[in-house]
Amino acid sequence: MKRVSFAEFGGPDVLRLVDVEEPHAGPGQVRIAVRAAGVNPVDWRIREGQFQQTRPIELPAGVGLDASGVVDEIGEGVEGVEVGDRVFGEGSNTYAEFAVLSAWARMPEGLTFEEAAGYPSVVETALRIIREVGVRPGQTLLVSGASGGVGSAVLQIARDRDITVIGTAGAANQDYLRDLGAVATTYGEGWGERVRRLGHVDAALDLAGSGVLGELVELTGDPRKVITIADLGAPEFGVRFSGAAGSVPDALAEAVDLISRGELHIPVEKTYTLADAAVAHIDSRAGHTRGRRVVLV
Repeated sequence: MKRVSFAEFGGPDVLRLVDVEEPHAGPGQVRIAVRAAGVNPVDWRIREGQFQQTRPIELPAGVGLDASGVVDEIGEGVEGVEVGDRVFGEGSNTYAEFAVLSAWARMPEGLTFEEAAGYPSVVETALRIIREVGVRPGQTLLVSGASGGVGSAVLQIARDRDITVIGTAGAANQDYLRDLGAVATTYGEGWGERVRRLGHVDAALDLAGSGVLGELVELTGDPRKVITIADLGAPEFGVRFSGAAGSVPDALAEAVDLISRGELHIPVEKTYTLADAAVAHIDSRAGHTRGRRVVLV
């Protein structure tokens, strides 16, 4: 089968589309014929070797965590799913024709494979960081870099929980943030003062890693009220870096509920082929995403 792989850490040019043996579902797993794979910043961070000290991997390695597809193999002990089911979930090496998932859920009615591949990691991340930052209904949450996949999920989950959100994004994405229920403002010079004029901030999330942690701590008044998923310099500011996933099955169940109720929709901004995985990583690293980027298989 075809799989995107890399044999050394480095830039997007290290990615190769290679022939490898098909994976098989182990205990507690399912294998899917992949229809689409979500592109996440963690994919290129792993490819660059950023997590080797904390989460080392062996090379050569595949790429990708999120996918949607059709179940074609069921591992020992797995119940509640059948061959032929349309599912989305999280696993490993998902930029491939076949992939093994360790967490999955049936796709809600009306969701395409392309759309479904964009949900698993971003919804789990959004739910986790909202919980970790401790923001409550009636309070105000500041989201820096709010227009990407995780930001899109955070804004809609917060709206469903009666949490007010101030979101920062580029000028082109201001209406998009407003459509998701946020009070929108641009980043760049003077952004902190623009936020202050919008009101008190109870907690803040850094989703872009654009060097804003100092200002976020000033705006909240407490580094414990700031969470980042993108800035590895977080300890210098007393800020928590959130990287360890919580319960993915629980997150998928909540995603299905939100999608089914019409409270969560994450658009797909751009799609790529397996052969264009390097381009997908270049675009993801450049940021300015509105919603999700997805590799189609």
